[in-house]
Amino acid sequence: MKKLLVLLLVVTSTISFAQESVLLRLNYAKGDEFKAEMKMSQEMGTMMSMGMSIDMSMSVVDVTDDTNISEMKITKMTMDMLQAGNVMSFDSTKSDDELDEMGKMMKAQMSPMLSSVITSKGNNLGEVLEVKAEPNVPGMDDFTSQTNVVYPKEAIKVGSTWTFQKDQKGMILDFVYTVKAILKDKVELDIKGTSSGLATGDITGTMNIDRASGIPLTSNIDMSLTLQGQKMNSKVSMTMTKI
Repeated sequence: MKKLLVLLLVVTSTISFAQESVLLRLNYAKGDEFKAEMKMSQEMGTMMSMGMSIDMSMSVVDVTDDTNISEMKITKMTMDMLQAGNVMSFDSTKSDDELDEMGKMMKAQMSPMLSSVITSKGNNLGEVLEVKAEPNVPGMDDFTSQTNVVYPKEAIKVGSTWTFQKDQKGMILDFVYTVKAILKDKVELDIKGTSSGLATGDITGTMNIDRASGIPLTSNIDMSLTLQGQKMNSKVSMTMTKI
């Protein structure tokens, strides 16, 4: 009888946990500071390969009702590229004396990005409402959308799914998020999707979200694409840490 009661309690607690629901929201507070690390890689057969690492700082400068305003800045950038047999490398922490001629050329191109501050206004679902960069550098606003998530309005539970579509420079990315687990401190998601338009293919990935703050702690996105008849594999991973 005692063993039966223990088994019943275990089963009951498991069912209760599985039915637990969470309302995902970005619960920023004015003055919150974060650091983000993003790693990107692309491979297109033997023709081209590229690896990039970007460190960013983010400050929440204002929160009003369900909207927030944040400022983001790139603090470090490294890139290695192989194209048509030519190797190009760049490290923003190196001086001109430590860079080769190609590195110096890349530094001249990247310096405006390193001095730019991105101001973004969004809501607590993760939707970006307004974005601007000072000085205005083409492509800087792309960094505000790299987490690839907008939360649903309704509460979610294990097994729940929702969708999100994003137009990224002519690629139409359709994401499907599935709640894999709801733990005491985080929510784990599986990601699947497709790309259409400029490049076609499949998307897979995972994401962990801080349950209390709604901050995406980690995300990993893999894309297997076809671009102008060429196969291309693209990976983006990102971590966000409150400081």
